[in-house]
Amino acid sequence: MKRYYVYILTNASKTLYTGMTNDLERRLYEHKHKMIPGFAKRYNLSKLVYFEDTNDVKQAIAREKEIKGWLRKKKIALVESANPKWRDLGLDWF
Repeated sequence: MKRYYVYILTNASKTLYTGMTNDLERRLYEHKHKMIPGFAKRYNLSKLVYFEDTNDVKQAIAREKEIKGWLRKKKIALVESANPKWRDLGLDWF
């Protein structure tokens, strides 16, 4: 069964980036090694602090858009509800 992930990355300055992928480990590797041009690369966003998964791609896309539309305060509350210490959830993956 295919899985889709909505995730939030951050950096030392706590800048937030929300994304969606069908392979979280590969995508995090790409972010950590600056392989994807754009916002995440420019702001060194490589610390995975939140993710959720589903087997419904439309649901994942809708959830990513929903979170992206939130105010920063609400995104921080989401991260802290699951990861209060802002641990890098992908730290041991590579």
